Amino acid sequence: MNYLYYKSWVRFYLLLLLLTFSVVQTRAQMFNQNDLKLISRQFAFTEGPAVNSTGDVYFTDQPNNKIWKYGADGQLSLYMENAGRSNGLYFDRKGNLLACADEKNELWSIDRNKKIKVLLKAADGKKLNGPNDLWPDQKGGIYFTDPYYQRDYWTRQKAEIEGMKVYYLPPGKQQVVRVAAQDIIKPNGIVGTPDGKYLYVADIGGNKTYRYTIGKNGALSNQQLIINQGSDGITLDNKGNLYLTGKGVFIYNPQGELIGHIEVNEPWTANVCFGGKKRTDLFITASTAIYTIPMKVAGVE
Repeated sequence: MNYLYYKSWVRFYLLLLLLTFSVVQTRAQMFNQNDLKLISRQFAFTEGPAVNSTGDVYFTDQPNNKIWKYGADGQLSLYMENAGRSNGLYFDRKGNLLACADEKNELWSIDRNKKIKVLLKAADGKKLNGPNDLWPDQKGGIYFTDPYYQRDYWTRQKAEIEGMKVYYLPPGKQQVVRVAAQDIIKPNGIVGTPDGKYLYVADIGGNKTYRYTIGKNGALSNQQLIINQGSDGITLDNKGNLYLTGKGVFIYNPQGELIGHIEVNEPWTANVCFGGKKRTDLFITASTAIYTIPMKVAGVE
């Protein structure tokens, strides 16, 4: 080994150590892996967590067709049966629970009295693939992903719509749905920034996560590849960090650099959101279970 090669190797090794130390240090500043807590394991497959104004988290057990509530007080209770095989959930500004009702491929709004309003049934007269995840903007419009996952409770065996897209439902509309982004393979997780400027879309089919600039009337532009990793669910914290799911929870900073990984010993981690009175508890849906872990950052959803 010559001297110059040796110096280059040492520099590389020191840089690697520095980067490793930086990731470990950042992780230690955000959470303690040992604080991960199993809340319950009584479900078939958990999905779609959403937090309300008081920090309660609602989530779905899709195969069992139920929506559950995990209160900010730590109490777990059944919220709704016959829940339309709901997947992704999100609370709008009026306190209604928006749901991707996968049973009949619809978008629902569920009010405080559990009264259901169907917001959308089709796109251009064709049955949607299966709304999966959603995010409402400040104007009341709804972005949602529409991948195709064949369900055993469907009678159909193929999609009516060519391709899997991200759609935007303008506020107050029921029939007109405009395609917002078509250049991804299989969109899944979706979330926007609190200021309404950007939308993140996780392409689980292409194993990438993109950021779009939100324009007038819900238009998306300036597609940017942020992370070379797709995701099932996705959320944001108050530092602008992104949380992706799959084999545990992956935390990326706004520049797309991996800064932490929460290990979850389950076959699949589907989704996450921040809950609790201060939005500092990361709520995790993982296969047949739900978990929480206290964080040193807060959620913004």
